[in-house]
Amino acid sequence: MQRQTPPDLGGRTVVITRPAGTAASMARRVRARGGVPMLLPGLSLRGVSDQAVARAALQHALADDLLIFTSPAAVAFAAALSPLLSSATVLAVGQGTAGALQRHGMHVAWVPARQDSEGLLDHPALREPAGKRVALIGAPGGRGLLGEQLATRGAQLRELHVYRRVAPRLDRRHVDALLQLPTSALILLSSAEALSHLCRLLPPLPLARLLATTAVVSSERLAAAASAAGFGRVMRAESALSADLLDAAARVG
Repeated sequence: MQRQTPPDLGGRTVVITRPAGTAASMARRVRARGGVPMLLPGLSLRGVSDQAVARAALQHALADDLLIFTSPAAVAFAAALSPLLSSATVLAVGQGTAGALQRHGMHVAWVPARQDSEGLLDHPALREPAGKRVALIGAPGGRGLLGEQLATRGAQLRELHVYRRVAPRLDRRHVDALLQLPTSALILLSSAEALSHLCRLLPPLPLARLLATTAVVSSERLAAAASAAGFGRVMRAESALSADLLDAAARVG
């Protein structure tokens, strides 16, 4: 059966808000689908301040019953601290995280069809985790629902922070590009924290130009956040996967 050609972006500018240094793959996808990528990082990723403490904590966590990695960045920063060798059941929130784990030699037991915290909590091992040692590996401030629910369900929860998200460094190049942004442009949003940083850091005029575009968001929660920030047009994607975000972007009239 012949694969369908994905919808074309029709030459539109697509603003990519992924963390600084992580947007190259998405930019290639945008170009391949007839769009013009513009990089506007909403976050920067940094290692933890005390790597020796984090390394020791990770090595203990690798002996737990269940390991949950919350993002590809969590995998990359964890692997930089220690080899990812474990006999634990390994779960990933999404396909991107699962792919990163597999590249580091870890077998991923399951990836939810719904690639978010709620989807992951449907895994049989997480429905009744009472007494199990569960390590949640990521950064401060993320996946709050996941940790709360695991603790409520009786898991012996270890939250391990292997990196941190900080505000991006935006400079004149970003401001100048936004001042030229057409209203037909699309902005891809998969992080409420990134959206918050952009709204706080951008001067009024470039922010107004950004808010005049269409926000393509990865969840209902982000749709609400985008509307609250001032976007008048919001399109919901099926998930935060690159293909789903770009499919939704191509459907914008």
